[in-house]
Amino acid sequence: MESHGDKIARKVAVSGLLLALAVLFGYVEAIIPVPMPVPGMKLGLANIVIVTILYLAGWKEAIVISALRVLIIGFLFGNLFSISYGLAGTALSILGMALVRKTGRFSVVSVSALGGVLHNCGQILVATLVVIGFPWKWYLPVLMLAGLGAGIVTGFLNRLIVPRVKRLWG
Repeated sequence: MESHGDKIARKVAVSGLLLALAVLFGYVEAIIPVPMPVPGMKLGLANIVIVTILYLAGWKEAIVISALRVLIIGFLFGNLFSISYGLAGTALSILGMALVRKTGRFSVVSVSALGGVLHNCGQILVATLVVIGFPWKWYLPVLMLAGLGAGIVTGFLNRLIVPRVKRLWG
């Protein structure tokens, strides 16, 4: 039987692995240019890991891992602006996903889709505060659709992943 200390060690180790995986996905997105119609638009590969953490461990762990991922990727490949956009998107996204998930009425695909939309809304909010004359009326609908699409894809992947890795969390 596993002791309490062993369970904590397992969770720390798995969290570290998931953080490394999220950073790796962020790195892949940074080095492989995927042509996007709007500047700043990404596939959101790291969100596969974040939604998995939300379902395995909860919103607190998801926010910590996601914030660390944003900081690491931002310092490696971005700047303070990209970090502020990422942190705002992360906070709004995880808050929304956690609240909707808590109701128990929505699938992982729906929760993830909401997360994709809210992530982009958080980034638009920061852009309107930081960039004078930011054309948010044009960006918002485009990024909401992009977030919805990316969130749906992430959700379908998580529908396959979460049941398979749930035993690792213990």
